[in-house]
Amino acid sequence: MDPIVESRFTNRYEAVAEEKSSGATYTPKLLADFVARQITQVAKPILGKDVIRVLDPAIGDGELLVSLLQNLDSPKHIEVYGFDTDELAVVRAQQRLSHLFPNVTLMLQQEDFLNYVLARFDVAGTLPLFANDSSSMFDFIIANPPYVRTQIMGANQARVMAQQFGLSGRIDLYHAFLIAIAAVLEPNGVAGIIVSNRFMTTKSGASVRAALRERMNLSHIWDLGDTKLFSAAVLPAVLLAHGKNGLTLDPPSFTSIYETTDPMEKEAADPISALSSSGVIALPNGRRYTVKHGKLDTSEDLDSVWRIASEASDSWLATVEANTWGTFRDIGKIRVGVKTCADKIFIRSDWGSFPASEQPELLRPLTTHHIARRFKALEANNQQILYPHELVAGRRQPVNIDCFPRTRAYLERHRAVLESRKYVIEARRKWFEIWVPQDPGAWDAPKLVFRDISEKPVFWIDQHQTVVNGDCYWMIAEGPESQDLLWLAAAIANSTFAEAFYDHRFHNKLYSGRRRFITQYVEQFPLPDPASQQSRQIIDTAKAIYDSAGTSKANELEATLNLLVWQAFGFSVEEVSR
Repeated sequence: MDPIVESRFTNRYEAVAEEKSSGATYTPKLLADFVARQITQVAKPILGKDVIRVLDPAIGDGELLVSLLQNLDSPKHIEVYGFDTDELAVVRAQQRLSHLFPNVTLMLQQEDFLNYVLARFDVAGTLPLFANDSSSMFDFIIANPPYVRTQIMGANQARVMAQQFGLSGRIDLYHAFLIAIAAVLEPNGVAGIIVSNRFMTTKSGASVRAALRERMNLSHIWDLGDTKLFSAAVLPAVLLAHGKNGLTLDPPSFTSIYETTDPMEKEAADPISALSSSGVIALPNGRRYTVKHGKLDTSEDLDSVWRIASEASDSWLATVEANTWGTFRDIGKIRVGVKTCADKIFIRSDWGSFPASEQPELLRPLTTHHIARRFKALEANNQQILYPHELVAGRRQPVNIDCFPRTRAYLERHRAVLESRKYVIEARRKWFEIWVPQDPGAWDAPKLVFRDISEKPVFWIDQHQTVVNGDCYWMIAEGPESQDLLWLAAAIANSTFAEAFYDHRFHNKLYSGRRRFITQYVEQFPLPDPASQQSRQIIDTAKAIYDSAGTSKANELEATLNLLVWQAFGFSVEEVSR
């Protein structure tokens, strides 16, 4: 056989830019075989059909179809349909499949699967039922849809796609594929789909989560976390689903696997083999993973975050809820920091080297993730931002730079670069504005600031009237009388309790156990009653840690604080289980 046909591709294109644009990430054989086995294990009702129709909507090198056909032990006539926009991929898949499965009818074509579906089905629910083409349904679907985010896809294309497929928010190309797959799956058919796990927990994935629960009977979800099964930076998940056939099913099974440093309990040959166990599983490469099994939490709205529901986890969260007074969103609005889209011009650490006659007037101290430390930021920071915005009569506006001659002279030297930000001009903004300046009136207030991505929570109080950069999030209390709520929030967020709450409630982790502290998660962090004696102790301890930051005393106080926080939420001792 031609060695080209037998090769395993890791990327569809050699050119990185083209790969990002198409979203092609080819499937490892280990994962392809796993998905194929899951499909065929529940395939018995379909195998009695005279003709079995199989689909891969993004065929690539055909790895998924090879695995499925090898596992599909059926004497029946099989028709295989495949789509791909890459002509070379279609040719290679045709060669490979026809050689390995000469008795299978192949119908592979260079075509956009989404266009194929839009021409035959009412995927957005806006057309009469007769618009759907029932002759284009499939018994088995196995898929690894391409991943292309809005930033790469382009805002206009993303907007059109969202409208076509009934989606909302910041969509990814695979979101549309999921909706399209649900449309073409036979009511008694089975689909095994490899996706990014991102949609399961993010706000942008809400419309997809709701659509899948409405249009499919989900059977099992595997969150494969940071198992590094792909060479690309994708944290995958696998969905096993049946068509919507009117049956009332139990909540879908849910399995997760994430890297851990906890002591080994069992061993497995690879991450896929580890999924059949539970607890801490060690692999031959020295990595250890925690495997959990439970059910999808279906107690909330259709678009709610997908998380594992287990008796232990539900009981843990119920204890927290019983001791919760409010959440971080009750303190104030969480915002991301400023985004200049011209950092080299607006943000510098060498402003002090400018002659006094040239130094811009509108400089402010800047907080970035580089000075992040729990409770109190590191002091070694000489970065400042030129901030040409002000608040007038409660409204944000750019300053009159004619009133600030040194600022104007500096910005004029960089005018060509600043005016090249066409989106600023098209938005009818001044050429010298920061793209996302946030609230000029808020910088003088004490702020709770935190990093976006970190293994452990890193939240600190800013009392130095700094501007917060776009690599951090921040919030202020709505009223001066609520300042202690910021200290209470800092204490809760920096505690080991917050790590446990995050893992029970969201469990959205990146590689190496890093968590994402973004608005939609942090605003749900709980607060105990601020009027209680226990909360008063927590606030006082947080302030003491701030005053002694960087010393051994601060470390001792953090240990005390952890215990106080756990007790405030109804736990007698720190609970370390997840």
